[in-house]
Amino acid sequence: MLRVSAKTNSIDIDLSAINGDAGAAAMGIEFGEQLMKFAESVATRNAEDLKIARDELLEVAGELVLVDAAAVAANFQRMVRIADSVGIPVDNMDGDIGKQVREELKLSRFVTAKNSE
Repeated sequence: MLRVSAKTNSIDIDLSAINGDAGAAAMGIEFGEQLMKFAESVATRNAEDLKIARDELLEVAGELVLVDAAAVAANFQRMVRIADSVGIPVDNMDGDIGKQVREELKLSRFVTAKNSE
């Protein structure tokens, strides 16, 4: 979704930001590095890291961006849990775009990748 959104808006991004590359996160996305750290801390559920990331995002981006980021993270968590619990299938895993993204991000290194084959 990030890739398509960036292309639609003629913004150059580097998807390796998804793998924790701070320099890549800053490319084309305002407050990208801070947003990446915030998202990672939400996903890992590390309260200490979350406080640090939240405070940093608030300092550089302001309250409105922080609230929006928290809302997006909460909504994503909600959608994933609903989809998982009702068994909604993932998009076509054989599609060229999906394969390209999985290769580019080296997603096969994760144990759960076996569920996507």
